[in-house]
Amino acid sequence: MGRQRIFSGVQPTGNLHLGNYLGAIRNWVEIQSQFDNLFCVVDLHAITVPHKPETLANDTEAIAALYLACGIDLNYSTIFVQSHVCAHCELTWLLNCITPLNWLQDMIQFKEKALKQGENVGVGLLDYPVLMASDILLYQTDKVPVGEDQKQHLELTRDIVNRFNHQFAKPDQPVLKLPEPLIRKEGARVMSLTDGTKKMSKSDPSELSRINLLDSPDEIAKKIKRCKTDPIRGLEFDNSERPESNNLLTLYMLLSGKTKEEVAAECQDMGWGQFKPLLTQTMIEALKPIQEKYQEVMNDKAYLESVLRHGKHKAEAIANQTLNQVKAAMGYSLLI
Repeated sequence: MGRQRIFSGVQPTGNLHLGNYLGAIRNWVEIQSQFDNLFCVVDLHAITVPHKPETLANDTEAIAALYLACGIDLNYSTIFVQSHVCAHCELTWLLNCITPLNWLQDMIQFKEKALKQGENVGVGLLDYPVLMASDILLYQTDKVPVGEDQKQHLELTRDIVNRFNHQFAKPDQPVLKLPEPLIRKEGARVMSLTDGTKKMSKSDPSELSRINLLDSPDEIAKKIKRCKTDPIRGLEFDNSERPESNNLLTLYMLLSGKTKEEVAAECQDMGWGQFKPLLTQTMIEALKPIQEKYQEVMNDKAYLESVLRHGKHKAEAIANQTLNQVKAAMGYSLLI
């Protein structure tokens, strides 16, 4: 039996930050040798909210380069761009036609983002969980690395699978595979530097709320120096009244490679003035090899294009096979 398949992706909407890296990409790197991996730059998702057409293509290439810089190994993994594989859009339409509207209206992220956009909210924002389901299902994915905030979307995907197979497949011959979540325990939710109760996000208007993977040492130092703390001396994990302490200690733990017990012992008597320079230096050193590899990849555009071209062809072959199986089950006449 071959390796189980993993699918995941990141939107090309601005620079990747520590939340993307520690909550997702580093986990991909650590487990990639155990699986057959497809890592996508989900540029179709990027236009569900207002975007900048003049930067979309460059941002897409930058995310692909960061995948490589963070350690995605082409011996185990395929990197490609979502919009390069037309089957994503076609399967989305087919699944749209069997997905109840109320399932999408109940999605928490839609409610939150629609509230921000007001009357300008597009149909794509409502419908992107079906596109996300198509992304996963096209590749007969076994496991999907997700954060806690994406579990509802994966549950929707599983509901769509069950509905489709019930309506169009034989009981003992499912057309679509039922994917399972793969959730990282430590660092699954990296919180904002300006509010330890909120997730670190690219959509936060304040640059001080996040550390971007390509931030310079000076930018990192500035952000850590200004990040929110509390007046209590001595740092500790898991105190609900000290969310910033828990968040910054977790960042230090994950970036230093030390255990939770080692960090707790090391920092229990520290003041913030002693801890912040320690965290800053640890962060700069951890991100330096990523930044150097990123520049190397971006300086060789021919190599990056070859990676994405190869990824497109490999992804297309798998996706088109699934798409044809879905269309045949729904009664379409296929030309082979």
